[in-house]
Amino acid sequence: MLVIGCLALLGLDVPANASERSTQLPEESRLYQVVPAPVSVTPDRHGGAFELSRDTAISVSRGAKGVGEFLAGVLRPSTGYRLPVVSARRPGAITLALGYVSPSLRTEGYELTVNRQGVTLKARTTAGLFSGVQTLRQLLPGKVESRTRQHGPWSVAAGRIVDYPRFAYRGAMLDVARHFFTPTEVKRYIDQIALYKINHLHLHLADDQGWRIEIDGWPRLTEYGGSTEVGGGPGGYYTKAQFRDLIAYAAARNITIVPEIDMPGHTNAALASYPELNCDGVAPPLYTGIDVGFSSLCIDKEITYKFVQDVVNELAELTPGEYLHLGGDEAQATTDADFIKFFDRVFPMVEATGKKIAGWHDLLKATPPVSALAQFWGTTTSNDLVADAAARGGKILMSPANKAYMDMKYDENTPLGLSWAGFTEVDDAYDWNPGAYVEDVPESAVLGVEAPLWSETLENSDNIEFMAFPRLPAFAELGWSPWSTHDWTLFRTRLAAQGPRWEAMGVDFYRSPQIPW
Repeated sequence: MLVIGCLALLGLDVPANASERSTQLPEESRLYQVVPAPVSVTPDRHGGAFELSRDTAISVSRGAKGVGEFLAGVLRPSTGYRLPVVSARRPGAITLALGYVSPSLRTEGYELTVNRQGVTLKARTTAGLFSGVQTLRQLLPGKVESRTRQHGPWSVAAGRIVDYPRFAYRGAMLDVARHFFTPTEVKRYIDQIALYKINHLHLHLADDQGWRIEIDGWPRLTEYGGSTEVGGGPGGYYTKAQFRDLIAYAAARNITIVPEIDMPGHTNAALASYPELNCDGVAPPLYTGIDVGFSSLCIDKEITYKFVQDVVNELAELTPGEYLHLGGDEAQATTDADFIKFFDRVFPMVEATGKKIAGWHDLLKATPPVSALAQFWGTTTSNDLVADAAARGGKILMSPANKAYMDMKYDENTPLGLSWAGFTEVDDAYDWNPGAYVEDVPESAVLGVEAPLWSETLENSDNIEFMAFPRLPAFAELGWSPWSTHDWTLFRTRLAAQGPRWEAMGVDFYRSPQIPW
């Protein structure tokens, strides 16, 4: 009955005998358990379901084969079915079709129709098809995510979903500098966030504790600067080949990687690697603590700008995405005058590569171009720099630390994380409106939302998962779903339904007492 109540509250089409049928057909209830909540859900008035079988094929139109192979890769291990990906239309198939859909669906929208005869997913782009595939996964039992064979049945309720995102940018950030995470660990996180239609992964690649990306002309950045991490562990770094592989892996899942090199502060790893980057010519020791605000590039040395130019050029060459993130936060060791002087020279370097500038909202002190993306990480609902940038036509990325920082503890008993921005339980993470959060920043100025995960206390994938889940789906919903669907009571019910899926995926999630698991 709880599911039926949810349908009515959502204003969705509920069959007259839905109460009886939801007991008999649990797959129908899954239509209303999708996270992020779709724009429109309409069950088939005749009921019924499509059953995957050993004869099911995945039929793809021209250009859709990659998405079809992705879907097959998810479904084959658990079902044990061959699920061939074919170009010819077949009866009883899952059909992925690129073509005309309503312009209102935009780039990432889709139409998903299910009846007893098959599944048809239509979109204008492969990004839209990929979004629809993530919904289709959630219409199947959670155990479909298992990497070992499971018993069926594999039923998808008959009905129709029409869906598209609220915001164009829906991001997660992973700090690989405080603690290094291997390419395998990053790929695991990519797979997890893709399920919730996250389309950007911001990688924090350098900080006081470590430099994690190979730069050809400055080899000691990784050889020495990448040799440690918080607590004194061995650190690590990505070769250019490994980073390109991560970019390709993410792109196949409709995720764009945004690389960040924080500057002029948060640079001890670079300063320790090259004495000439220091004003006194003396390299500081490597740093394995968690304090901030003590390091700065030397603003008046010309070698600083040769260094930054090389880093920017090589990152731009590596990165197909439109943004290079320059950090700019917590530069306490740099005067405001020097901060402005520094970025007056650095901003044109980025623009010359054809990339757009992104940075923490502190970057606005230096008046970047209007095309720059300012990432708001404050803990209040007003900020003059951000409001002024929005008034000039700039775009804002919402990451308020007391709402969106997933490294904040859930409560005082959480064994991982920090609490400087407060405790952040699931309801805190969910209950805010990115389009109306900061005063004088209208929704039209908000490009999207991003959920950062800083790694001072995180050392492995289990740690990442414990802090990201179940909060990351809350941020995903804020970024994707229309505000009209926003309802904590309904969300916590839908979130609880994700639990068996995470168990099948091996996700080490936090069982928040707020969620009726």
